[in-house]
Amino acid sequence: MDETLKLKKATQHLWTFTLSKLISTFGVSVFTFGISFYILSITGSATSFALVLICSILPRVILAPFAGYAADKYSKKTIVIVAQICSVVAVAALLTVSLTVGISLIAIYLTEIVLSITSLFAGVTFSSSIANLVDSERIQKAMSFNQMSMSIASIGGPAVGGLLFGLVSIEMFIIINMVSYFIAVLLEATMDFNLFSKKVVSDEVVETKETMLQNMKAGITYLKQHPILKVVVWVALVINFFFGAFTVGYAYILVDGLKVESAHFGITEGALSVGMLITSIYLSTRKEVKFPLLVVKRGILIMGLLMGLATLPLMIELPYMGIVGFYIGLMLSFGICLIFVNTPIGVMMQKRIDEEYRGRVFGLLETMSMSLLPLAMVLFGFLFDIVPAEYILISSSVIMIAAVAYMLRPVIIRKAHPEMDDKSVQANIVEPVIASK
Repeated sequence: MDETLKLKKATQHLWTFTLSKLISTFGVSVFTFGISFYILSITGSATSFALVLICSILPRVILAPFAGYAADKYSKKTIVIVAQICSVVAVAALLTVSLTVGISLIAIYLTEIVLSITSLFAGVTFSSSIANLVDSERIQKAMSFNQMSMSIASIGGPAVGGLLFGLVSIEMFIIINMVSYFIAVLLEATMDFNLFSKKVVSDEVVETKETMLQNMKAGITYLKQHPILKVVVWVALVINFFFGAFTVGYAYILVDGLKVESAHFGITEGALSVGMLITSIYLSTRKEVKFPLLVVKRGILIMGLLMGLATLPLMIELPYMGIVGFYIGLMLSFGICLIFVNTPIGVMMQKRIDEEYRGRVFGLLETMSMSLLPLAMVLFGFLFDIVPAEYILISSSVIMIAAVAYMLRPVIIRKAHPEMDDKSVQANIVEPVIASK
């Protein structure tokens, strides 16, 4: 294909998958809001609600390596389309059950398991395909657009869900989700997942007879052979575990400890998405980050500090609106840092990982980052019942900062970015900032 036509197609991809992600994530957000409130309203049980979370997390932890294997082995477009069609079918089945015999917790749990699996396969495959969908110069823009769409959906979805709940039946929430998946399928069907592929396809090449297990082991071997990528995976494991303390403790501190009203609590959580949206828009207009691992390190360290600062209203008396304002600012800052962590590292991995291994590496990253999350939630949930919240969050903050500072120590940063030793490059780091003023 002519280079001009490829760039034109890449531009179409940029907007198509952004719109697809926006619509599907919006539908999921509305559906999740409605289902969550429905379960709580009919059962009044936190355990029933927690089971929904487990059904959405556990399959991802177990099956992520298989999703990575599939993404490297088979047609990426086929996997994405089939996964999305299965999502449509699963939601349609739940709708049928609801209209015929009445919705049940078992039906909801089974649907959540299926949707967890389908979103996993679609998500890992999409993550490993970005460098194939757009040109190298616009990978950061593509990933920023992706984050923008999810941020908008995460703000708008619960808002719409809140307006609809009590006015429409639960079936309407299911229909919204089903329609959003269907539209996503139509959009994604127009995309060429091999547009910038560097794989050489030849009839003379004889494919080696590798078992699935051997193929997945090859992905682990590849990761071991690339120390920087291995460090990234371990960093993801550490921060996801210790941020489990914040995930569990945030609601506990605000609702139970500081008696923040539900409406104000919702506003503080919305600030996270606003921060993510603002930063995604910013990065989408900027040139690619020069030293992504350095930016990631700084972003994580600031997030660690913010986690410790979350305990400040427990130790210093503040007026009620001062508390609300404090946490709005805190969550806004969290959202900003999250994008400065996720986007640069995503771009770096897209460019550093060989195409034939991207799926397996992203699958392993998914497993590693998610595997300790359920354990962290259980552990920290138990600790918050017996230990003051400020002790837990501050100690978690200190441990995480120390661990990340060590794992991303200067020698590792320079190994990832040897050009940092070039003084002329260092002098030019500030140029984009100065030029933008």
